[in-house]
Amino acid sequence: MQKAKDKAAVLVEALPYIKEFHGKTVVIKYGGNAMINKELKEAVMQDIVLMKFVGMNPVVIHGGGPEINTMLKRVNKESTFINGLRVTDDEVMEIVEMVLVGKVNKEIVSAIHLHGGKAMGLSGKDGGLITARKKMHYERDDAGNHSEIDLGFVGEVENIKASVIHDIISQGYIPVIAPIGSGLDNETYNINADYVAGKVAEALSADKFVLLTDTEGIYDDRGGEKRFYSSLNVNEVDQLISEGVIAGGMIPKVECCVEAIENGVKRVHVIDGRVPHSILLEIFTTSGIGTMIVK
Repeated sequence: MQKAKDKAAVLVEALPYIKEFHGKTVVIKYGGNAMINKELKEAVMQDIVLMKFVGMNPVVIHGGGPEINTMLKRVNKESTFINGLRVTDDEVMEIVEMVLVGKVNKEIVSAIHLHGGKAMGLSGKDGGLITARKKMHYERDDAGNHSEIDLGFVGEVENIKASVIHDIISQGYIPVIAPIGSGLDNETYNINADYVAGKVAEALSADKFVLLTDTEGIYDDRGGEKRFYSSLNVNEVDQLISEGVIAGGMIPKVECCVEAIENGVKRVHVIDGRVPHSILLEIFTTSGIGTMIVK
């Protein structure tokens, strides 16, 4: 009987959030360990399907770095990274597109269907969804001089055609988007999935933008004591970066969050994708999980 009461209490706690976000759009950046671990994969797919069934509109943007690395090794092609960005020549671009669009994207779509949902997979090239341009990358030497580094077919978002996503949602499907875009001259570009997710969230004026990461959120562990930030204002972010609290690979993720907030997204959540059902814990519970960034 106690178990039944506990389950009822969980549903009652979730009720106001189900009401609040019914019909609202939630953009989810799916990546990290949650894409590798089988148990976590299952939990994420269940979370996404449940969100759709209670009336929310989840939109999924995924990465696929480990899968790309595996395929490149199979063809004896080395991966070169500069500041976390994969140098992408013609051959690498072909493999990246094949893995992200033809393999990873379709696996996610199939997993959503397996759990009773309806999903439609697409890349940024479908329907002109993502217009991209070549990303310019610069490095500064000790003398302060800047030099341009050619990353190949690494792109950044120029425009998101939101109507494509709205059309898919209106037909009852969950959009699953691979971060590949087309240039004005029909070039194909590999784009950072965090950045694409942020731009999609902006274009849709999403109520929530959720990033699944391999950390519990943003915290300060200087001085031997760990201070966890359950909530951050965008105005605090620059200071935390300058102090080294936000560092390494978390910097571009947080900058992408801030940009999304400043361009109309209501709330951004950086959550631990290593925790099963972390999306549901963030959206449907009072305490939540991870770090929320607000304006």
